[in-house]
Amino acid sequence: MGFPGVGAGGTATAGDVFAAAPVAPIAAHPLLVFLLQVGLLLLLAILLGRVAARCGLPAIVGELGAGVLLGPSLFGWLAPGVTAWLLPADPAQVHLLDAVGQLAVLLLVGLTGIEMDLRMIRRRGATALRVSLAGLLVPLALGIGLGHPLAGMLGIGASDRQMFALFLGVAMCVSAIPVIAKTLMDMNLMHRDVGQLTLAAGMIDDTFGWLMLSVVSAMTVGGLSAGVFGHAIGSLLLVLVLAVLLGRPLVRRALRLCKGSEERTVSAAAAMIVLAAAGTQALGLEAVFGAYLCGMLIGSSGEFDRSRTASLRMVVLAVLAPVFFATAGLRIDLRALAEPAVLGAALIVLAVAIVGKFVGAYIGARLSRLSRWEALALGAGMNARGVIEVIVAMVGLRLGILDTRTYTIVVLVAVVTSVMAPPLLKAAMKRIDCTREEELRLTEWRGTPVRGSPERAGR
Repeated sequence: MGFPGVGAGGTATAGDVFAAAPVAPIAAHPLLVFLLQVGLLLLLAILLGRVAARCGLPAIVGELGAGVLLGPSLFGWLAPGVTAWLLPADPAQVHLLDAVGQLAVLLLVGLTGIEMDLRMIRRRGATALRVSLAGLLVPLALGIGLGHPLAGMLGIGASDRQMFALFLGVAMCVSAIPVIAKTLMDMNLMHRDVGQLTLAAGMIDDTFGWLMLSVVSAMTVGGLSAGVFGHAIGSLLLVLVLAVLLGRPLVRRALRLCKGSEERTVSAAAAMIVLAAAGTQALGLEAVFGAYLCGMLIGSSGEFDRSRTASLRMVVLAVLAPVFFATAGLRIDLRALAEPAVLGAALIVLAVAIVGKFVGAYIGARLSRLSRWEALALGAGMNARGVIEVIVAMVGLRLGILDTRTYTIVVLVAVVTSVMAPPLLKAAMKRIDCTREEELRLTEWRGTPVRGSPERAGR
């Protein structure tokens, strides 16, 4: 089969392809379908996101629900013919929508890295580290241990069970900084010691989660062996060294050149995040790890004003992210839960995920001599998986580690833990007295005197 612009030797340059024989632009019908897909998903995601917010739920619940309604769970079941036209199974058409989602994920994760407060982690130091490590290791171990019998229960092949178990462990141990931060702000708890510790420990969780996800991704592609594991770890260390030695000065230099212009600063930040993602992807690691690491470099560079992310945040959170979560919802098939084995597996995974995070955070908090209620509050806050869990699930689906059934289970954990975190956190915080230092901190942040509990102050 010939290719335009390819000579007799079988090679072609970019100039040959785009100048001598330009590739035709996307045809009219695929473009129409793509525009309808994006427009309908975005509109429905925004509407259902607002409904969820009015009901006191995270917006992600509504945004995922948009995809669930249009996907095989409901609309695809009731009107298969219309669904086949609007959401055709043609890989080229699916990849157009996926490309928008991937760009949204990279920018969303990059923003998360930018907004990481490394000073807070240093300030909370040993306590945050103990809480985070225990909150990571316990769910990780439980997830890996559960993975093997669960794989047998779901009929996953013996050759794939090891990778499935590793991936499930990683999915169990992550937390979602965006959901945690939003929950703490909504409940007026950012000034509380427990709120600060929850955020700091969650940041460490996120960082470890992206590291582990990159290693598992590399091992999935190369196979499960000591050599592949060593190569993945070596690539990871190489990226970290390059980030410190080359990435940090390059980021500072680029931001210094853009200083004085918000548009150029935002454009440069977005470009660097995407290019860093391409770099880690080229090394066999996950693209989201490069985006997150670059975001951290940008946020800690000293040349970047976080307030300047407002315009980028608006585009990502108001447009790109809802499309991504709606797209993620399209791949959820709730009908799979009608199978007793899948429903049983979902309930087991959900219970282990919740208990594992609670037990881990509780152990870490008690080792740091925090009270029982403070430990329970930390467990409740760190249980929220939200955005990060959905991204992890999408990576697992793309790598072939998850199928529709297991993907639905993992996303279900993300939704349920995000919904249950606020009421559990509120119940625990009612039993923790607000110290004078915390009241002064709130006074400093808001510029208003506070008397009594933070719950009264937040009304």
